[in-house]
This record gives sequence, C-alpha cells and structure tokens, in this order.
Amino acid sequence: MDRLRAFEVFVAVVGKGGFAKAADALNTSPANVTRYVAELEAHLGTRLLNRTSRRLSLTEAGQTLFDRGRLILDEVAELEALAGAAAVKPRGRLRINAPVSFGIRHMAPLWPRFMALHPDVWLDIALIDRVVDIVEEGYDMAIRISRAGSQSHVARRLAVSRNLVCASPSYIARYGQPESPEDLAANHRCILYSHAVAPDEWSLTDEAGREQLVRVQEVMSSNNGDTARMAALDGIGIIRQPTFLVGDDLRAGRLVPLLPGYRSPDIDILALYPSRRHLSAKVRVMVDFLAEAFQGTPPWDRGL
Repeated sequence: MDRLRAFEVFVAVVGKGGFAKAADALNTSPANVTRYVAELEAHLGTRLLNRTSRRLSLTEAGQTLFDRGRLILDEVAELEALAGAAAVKPRGRLRINAPVSFGIRHMAPLWPRFMALHPDVWLDIALIDRVVDIVEEGYDMAIRISRAGSQSHVARRLAVSRNLVCASPSYIARYGQPESPEDLAANHRCILYSHAVAPDEWSLTDEAGREQLVRVQEVMSSNNGDTARMAALDGIGIIRQPTFLVGDDLRAGRLVPLLPGYRSPDIDILALYPSRRHLSAKVRVMVDFLAEAFQGTPPWDRGL
C-alpha cells in the first residue's frame, strides 16, 4: 500500500464529505477510494470512519489521523513546491512595495544588478510609506520597516537599522543638548514621524537595560522620514530616525547623536510575502538577492 497516497485519499474523503466527491477531486474511481480507505484501516488496525447511507462520521482515531494527516500533506506539498521552484527560471512581472526613503536610498541602486542577473524578470516598484495589503493590492512582496513583523504574512529579516535621537549643530547651539530623557521631554522641540504607532512616545533604554517611555513635545510632524530629516538639518527640532536615513548626515557631522547613554529600539528591514507554499521563483530569487545585499553590517551603520 502507498501510505502517502492512502493518507491523501482519506483526507480527501473527510474534507469533501464523501467517497464519490473525493474520487472526483482525486480524478480516480470511487472503488479505488474505498479500497485505499479499507487498506489504511486494515494497516492501522482500527476503524477510521463510521459510514451510513447518508453521512460519514469520524472515529476518535480517524479525527486524529485527519488532523495530523492534513499537516503532513501540507508539508509534502511545500517541499515539492520548493524543489520545483529551484528548477523554474524566474520570469515575469514582479510587483514590489517599499517605503519611499528606503526604496530610493538603498534599493534603487540594487535594481540594475538584479535585472542583469535575472533579465526575464520585469520589476514594478511602488514606493509608498503607508502599510499596504499585499494580497488585496496585488503585490508579490513588500519591504517593511517594522519592530513588530507581520501576523498575516511570511516575514524574512533582511537587515537591522539602529534608531537614533539626533539634531543639527545649529539646533544644539540655540537650545543645547538634552542631558536626560526627562530633559528631552520637558525642554526640547521634537519632529515626529506620524506613521509611528505612538509618534510622540519615544522609547529609550539606559545602559542597565531600564526602558523609559518619554512623551516629547511636537514642533512638527510628517509622514515621510526625509521631510523630518530636512527639518532637523535646518535646526527646527530633534528627530528620532533610523540610521538608513540619517547615517550619512551623522558621518558628515550635519547631525549629532544625542543622549549617548541611551538607546532606542532597533528596527527590522523585512521582506514580506503571502505564503511559503507555492512561492514563485521570481519572489524567491528577489528575497535571496536582497538578503545577500544587506548581509553583515549594512552600509548605513558602517562607521557609526
């Protein structure tokens, strides 16, 4: 007896609610379906199904086998998909969503190299800062900057970016540097990123690992990190932004890191796609390409 086939037949009988419907789904005869189920019961030495003229019901053993059997078949299907994907040449349109600033600064320079490696893949890049619904809006994958990951999609971490509180020398000359989180909250002007979950609450952790949530005073807010960055460069206020955005300014001295005894939570650069099952070759090679491009110390953190 082909046990894997028998499991497949049994799961189909239960899932479809009958022998005839399972036979249609599996493109075989009802007699074959009946034979497989009977052989499986004989092999296991227990009844799996209670049959009447009108309906089927599962025994306790049948329920256990059905629940576990579905998982086993899903794993087998995933393995087959992965093996098959390895043999499929990436081709076709690949729709990617990415945040505006990160997409321009750190992804756009990579596209020529990717297209040279995979000339049959046509890139369709949409830079949008809001969180998109990948499935509803028709994207193959998305790049997300997040501390929370994703509950509804597969997420692969590509890189990490530090998150720094900083200001321009002109701001510091006018208002001074905050000496503590309390000083930051009480006496300083801050530029907020409005897409954050709580834009005016900044988490700061000291060297002993103690976290403080600081409610800062807003002088300006924006839904775009580069807009906040430009305002900070002009001395309008203090920002808390990822190093992928402000790394060059910090290295050049245009911005100065503040509160050196405190650290903000790092943020993840994630590749999101709907499912591991039946992952297309074009998505697979793109995720692998980006992971390789950002491996090790990412360019935005070098020298900081």
